[in-house]
Amino acid sequence: MITTKMRAAYAIWMGATAIFFSNMAWAGIPIQQWTQANGVKIYLVESPAIAMVDVQISLDGGGRRDPVDKPGLANLMASATAYGVRATRDEAALNENALSDAWADLGASFSGGASSDRLSFSMRSLTEPDLLSQAVVLASRQLADPEFEDALWLRDRPKMIASIKENNTKPATLAGRAFNQAVYGTHPYGYEMTEESLLRISAPDFRVLHDKVVRPCGAKVSIVGALNRAQADALVQQLFSRFKGVECAPMPAVAEVLPLEAASERRIPFASAQAHVLVGQPGYKRNDPDFLALLVANHILGGGGFTARLTEEVREKRGLTYSVYSAFSPGLHAGAFSIGLQTRPDQAQQALDLVREVLARFVAEGPGENELQAAKDNLIGGFALRLDSNRKLLDNVSSIAWNDLPLDYLDTWSAQVQKLSASDVRRAFARVVQPAKMATMVLGAPEPGSPVR
Repeated sequence: MITTKMRAAYAIWMGATAIFFSNMAWAGIPIQQWTQANGVKIYLVESPAIAMVDVQISLDGGGRRDPVDKPGLANLMASATAYGVRATRDEAALNENALSDAWADLGASFSGGASSDRLSFSMRSLTEPDLLSQAVVLASRQLADPEFEDALWLRDRPKMIASIKENNTKPATLAGRAFNQAVYGTHPYGYEMTEESLLRISAPDFRVLHDKVVRPCGAKVSIVGALNRAQADALVQQLFSRFKGVECAPMPAVAEVLPLEAASERRIPFASAQAHVLVGQPGYKRNDPDFLALLVANHILGGGGFTARLTEEVREKRGLTYSVYSAFSPGLHAGAFSIGLQTRPDQAQQALDLVREVLARFVAEGPGENELQAAKDNLIGGFALRLDSNRKLLDNVSSIAWNDLPLDYLDTWSAQVQKLSASDVRRAFARVVQPAKMATMVLGAPEPGSPVR
């Protein structure tokens, strides 16, 4: 006998490949977009290959809106929606175990989390009408009426504190923390959850934040699956049906990340076999018109693995490290540009000097034509792998929705990358990256000229 759970497991497995094969026959990826009367914006890609749907709800309530003394609150609140749901006039309360069992019985799932910019909830379900209708009702309850039990938070908090204590013994944690403080200053992107901040958070804090940021107005819902527009519209109506009379006041603005005024360098003593080196600065926003040029530039400099310049110069030619990378992390605000590596403590200064030299040369000269074409070929050749499952496609559609990108963004991506010139890439990178105003963190290596102990 084939049970609901068996059908769901099969659907989830099939979902990993369904988009890949159906995309091969598409001229593009048609994204439908419309806005409901309650302010919810919907982005839909119909994928009828398998009877399954993936939904992501994005809200302006990520870490950038955490109270300064309670970093991590948004992510903790989103996760705590799994503690259970409150009773209504017609529905009994569900505790943590009952809620988990209800989702398992439907062969469906619902979860929440938060990034620096946004609060997100995700649902996956089969689209068989009886199962989907029950899943949407359950999701609407968990979205609107979570029961934030203080006893469950007090149960979970010691585990998180223990995890933080363990991470505080790791050199990568200490180096990353110091780097973020230097790059972001007092901006919320630099907030970090600590033992002390966890002790300041209580379950009522979850309720206050939930009631402030979880609302239809401004929500963006991305859907990929075997639903047509009418069915998707009805699904979203049901998801937000419990939000009656919720005000739609605009969220307050969040200050921008300030550029660094001057270079800085900090040496952090730490007894370690490997020194950790981080160099960087605030980078750019995700809506920067040069996003693709900067993506290609970073791929050439340090994001392209063994073909990257930093890898060639620091690892291959001189053997100073096993791995070196560069990365941008753009968001609603300027996320960090960073270069990182690990090396022997006695080689840290040599590696750091070389990184600075390679970076300065790349900013001044930009990429060579061969480097540029190789990067384009690599990025374009791997683009299909970003869309080879419903979940990956959903992530891309959600990014388009959240960042207000054109609906044909995925269709034109390869052509836009291909037409970039070396001068486009050099100009964009030189505009954003300022080698003379970088923050540098070196953990576990002596000051230059000091004896190695």
